[in-house]
Amino acid sequence: MTDISTSLPIVWRETADPQDYEQARVGRVFNHRRPDRHPIAIVEAETEDHVVQAVKLAKKLNCRVSIRSGGHSWAVWSVRDDAVLIDLGKMACVTIDEERLVATVSPSTTGKKLDEHLSEKGLMFCGGHCPDVGLGGFLLQGGMGWNCRNWGWACEQIVALDVVTADAQVIRVDETQNSDLLWAAKGAGPGFPAIVTRFHLSLRRRVPAMLSSSYVYPIAKYREVMAWITATMPYDAATEIVAVAASPAHLGQLCIIALFVTFGDTEEECEVALADANCSRPSGFLEETTNAKTSLAKEYRDQASANPTGHRYCADNGYVKNDADVVSVLEPGFTTLPTTKAFALWYAMAPCSRRELPDMALSMQSDHYFALYTIWEDEKDDQFCQQWVRNVMEEVAPHCEGAYLGDSDFQVRQTRFWTDEKARSLRAIRRSRDPEGRLCGYLDRGDQSGVRGLLNQDQWCDNA
Repeated sequence: MTDISTSLPIVWRETADPQDYEQARVGRVFNHRRPDRHPIAIVEAETEDHVVQAVKLAKKLNCRVSIRSGGHSWAVWSVRDDAVLIDLGKMACVTIDEERLVATVSPSTTGKKLDEHLSEKGLMFCGGHCPDVGLGGFLLQGGMGWNCRNWGWACEQIVALDVVTADAQVIRVDETQNSDLLWAAKGAGPGFPAIVTRFHLSLRRRVPAMLSSSYVYPIAKYREVMAWITATMPYDAATEIVAVAASPAHLGQLCIIALFVTFGDTEEECEVALADANCSRPSGFLEETTNAKTSLAKEYRDQASANPTGHRYCADNGYVKNDADVVSVLEPGFTTLPTTKAFALWYAMAPCSRRELPDMALSMQSDHYFALYTIWEDEKDDQFCQQWVRNVMEEVAPHCEGAYLGDSDFQVRQTRFWTDEKARSLRAIRRSRDPEGRLCGYLDRGDQSGVRGLLNQDQWCDNA
């Protein structure tokens, strides 16, 4: 079709076998609620030069470029009408500099894969909680990784980037060169105005011990359990604290689960960290597990089970205001789940939520992160499940500071994803780095945001 494309691993919409095109279009999409959007072509890039050539091809065709790393992307931002989709799934790179404590990874590298490399060397990186999420979208959205409430956002550990720009130039990004893009990479999400081919990440020494305590209660105990976990959560430097509404298959009922995972140098240290929760937990639980040995490998298996493949998903979220009546605000979301596979989550963000964030695009947070993950199998349930999410969030959203990009769908609802100042800076960087709007950016209703980006205002989209 064009001279540029002859050296590219490319699947064209008009000439490929329909099954091959469909596999390239959505075969690596996690959410089986597939979008009715169709790229002109999909480039299954294996090298940085493939990315460069794909951008040049898009320019020659006068069309846009979208990028897929390989995360959960509930709204499937990578699949855009009449764009060249660059799929980075076949770009495999993981190198570890043990002396400098830096990992270099390609965007499609998953947290689980990186951890497999790091565990052998006594190192770790706080990647995403789900094992199959690529680091690309996760980091660009901020990265709510392991023990984020104490160790900070994963994007804070980005020390450098290798990127292909909107005009097909390969550049290095760090604190001394192209630093505006380093700033934007920490929280711009799908509006990052370049294509990352390598992340260079600061690592930490692996903690030798991990213990967990969990308590499963019938949902009738919601108010008591939620009041306890939000009011008495220990503010130590090593414990991750979560409350989940879910329907464990072996119990056959909706439950609220309080989960504490702690990281320490010794098991004794972990036991001390968990002591407050173990002693103060409410009575009336259905199941109790205290001070159980765990590992990132085990936690990844549990997360994979909670987020099954081959299903349809809808998600939404918010940072609930610190002065809100959190127990009452979240009650409908926790107690009325529409399917047995859906779950609602409250995630403790303090004490890091109380600190002044580094200067970066990511700039919204509160002590209380809330998210809905609605999961079902049959297309006939799409409207019911999506409407349930909207109904709950219409009640929750007025009590929120803003939301996290990673669990949002801009086609349905927009809100504040950055402070006003950071949003203005991000829009300026996008205009400067991609004035033609070559890179697709934020997928809003009708895909109209373009170079402008999101308005950073509360807005429900009509007929969404």
